[in-house]
Amino acid sequence: MIGNPNRRDILKTTAQLAAAGYLAADNAALASVQTPIDPGATALHEIDSILRGATQAGDIPGVVAMAATDDGIVYQGVFGRRRLPDGPGMTRDTVFRIASMVKLITSVAALQLIEQAKLSLDAPVPALAPELAAPLVLDSFDSKGIPQLRPAKSPITLRHLLTHTAGFTYRLWDAKALRYVETIGKLPAAVRAKLPRTPLMFDPGTRWQYGPNIDWVGRIVEHVSGEPVDAYFRKHILGPLGMKDTGFVIAPEQRAREASAHRHEPDGSLLPLPMEKPPTHETFTGGGGIYSTAPDYLTLLRALMHGGTLDGVRILRPETVALMGKNQIGDIEAGLLRTSAPMLSNDVDFFPGISLKWGLGHMLNMRGVPGGRSAGSMTWAGLYNTYYWIDPVKQIAAVFMTQVMPFADHRALQLYRQFERGLYAAVKAG
Repeated sequence: MIGNPNRRDILKTTAQLAAAGYLAADNAALASVQTPIDPGATALHEIDSILRGATQAGDIPGVVAMAATDDGIVYQGVFGRRRLPDGPGMTRDTVFRIASMVKLITSVAALQLIEQAKLSLDAPVPALAPELAAPLVLDSFDSKGIPQLRPAKSPITLRHLLTHTAGFTYRLWDAKALRYVETIGKLPAAVRAKLPRTPLMFDPGTRWQYGPNIDWVGRIVEHVSGEPVDAYFRKHILGPLGMKDTGFVIAPEQRAREASAHRHEPDGSLLPLPMEKPPTHETFTGGGGIYSTAPDYLTLLRALMHGGTLDGVRILRPETVALMGKNQIGDIEAGLLRTSAPMLSNDVDFFPGISLKWGLGHMLNMRGVPGGRSAGSMTWAGLYNTYYWIDPVKQIAAVFMTQVMPFADHRALQLYRQFERGLYAAVKAG
């Protein structure tokens, strides 16, 4: 436990006040609570100062950062505004677009079905579409620019999809995939009709490249369970864990708590972006498009940190959770992405010089981060600079949420790292 024995009670009290709307913006942070001085508490107050200063300097519009250990929630900081320049202040229950952080939820869903023997990690996936049943690999382009495709050398498995080694890639970080889409768009309709919409960029199991693999996992979950992915999540994961603010569609009351996305302009200023339109469709993907709050998502992380169980609710077996945190891609390296659309994402290298692997649902750092997480910690992120990690060695789970573009924004990442270092300093001192 961080700090003196009363700090956890103080944290709980602050959380209740914030949830009730009594604390907002800068005064919602723990710095507003008077606690006896001790090294752990001092380190936590330093995190408050850093986060508050970043919002006051305009580095980010606002942030909600939370962390938990075995003792429960040990830090929560709430600073800045939901929308610049004069929108409402951030609160603990601010709703964020967390984009690809839904991939962890989808991965949990697939692993639940594996536990029930309804899916297998290493059998060919169900043939729901030609892209899965008879995948084609893009080898090259001929002298006329026509894509040259061939059958994949091996079938796609669920393990490939869960680890982003199936061959599907996002155009955002793959110039070859982008060229393919641009090329087929210029071809005659008769030629275009014979080409796959999403070919593989490499043979399954031979490389790592981030892509829409978990979208396919979502479709497989729907097919095997017989439930739409949103309904499956509510019934088997979100509902049991009490994650009432997480979903693909949010109610008007939740939308009133939503933070706006912002984009960093070339001069460093933040430009508020228009609010997205509420979804009108009834089908959703397992790879993106979901909303959540920091407390909700931390609940999921805490369940996984505790071996799949939280407050008497089990979502996975301990041995399954252990598999999620093990290297599933062997000698293949993961985690490095080169952007093809700088307005949407910077190049991505979260841990320079550290070998990165992929488990069943997260990225793994194979060496400890100086001043931060242990080797084997699990992590990933969302497009609008929302982040999480689970450290199974030191039993720390944390979430950091803001709404800024582009992805891997340098200022947001710097602040995220400062939050991480401050948290571990507090744990060490406490």
